[in-house]
Amino acid sequence: MADQKNAKIKVVADNRKARHDYFIEDTYEAGMALTGTEIKSVREGRIQLKDSYISIRHGEAWIKGMHISPYKFGNIFNVDPERDRKLLLHKDEIRKLYDKVRLKGYTLVPLRIYLKHGRAKMEIALAKGKNLYDKRETQKLRDAKREMEKALKLTR
Repeated sequence: MADQKNAKIKVVADNRKARHDYFIEDTYEAGMALTGTEIKSVREGRIQLKDSYISIRHGEAWIKGMHISPYKFGNIFNVDPERDRKLLLHKDEIRKLYDKVRLKGYTLVPLRIYLKHGRAKMEIALAKGKNLYDKRETQKLRDAKREMEKALKLTR
């Protein structure tokens, strides 16, 4: 237990657009099934989550649209950069996520990819989409908070 708290985590990729487009309800940690050249590219930070999403097929979670650039020294061992990759979750978690996505209108989005004890992990979120007016409200709150902090900084 103490080992998990002191785990060295290096964030490799962050999906900031997901927090802008969705209300994040719950987060989960999932492993990823990668090939040898893919993990080398991930360690170099050559990964993009921008338009990726997670789907559940036949009781397995898959990430689609995630781009991992080919490893430059990988030659014949490189695979398709846009291929679907399997996420490693417990069956109970997958079943629970599938039920919420199917019945309650949630979606699964990747938030970030990080290295933990040398293994690539992905933080995925159970999220609901924001409408345009929700995005505007979030932006207004963020701007107001920034203005308050600026005013406080000037008064000091």
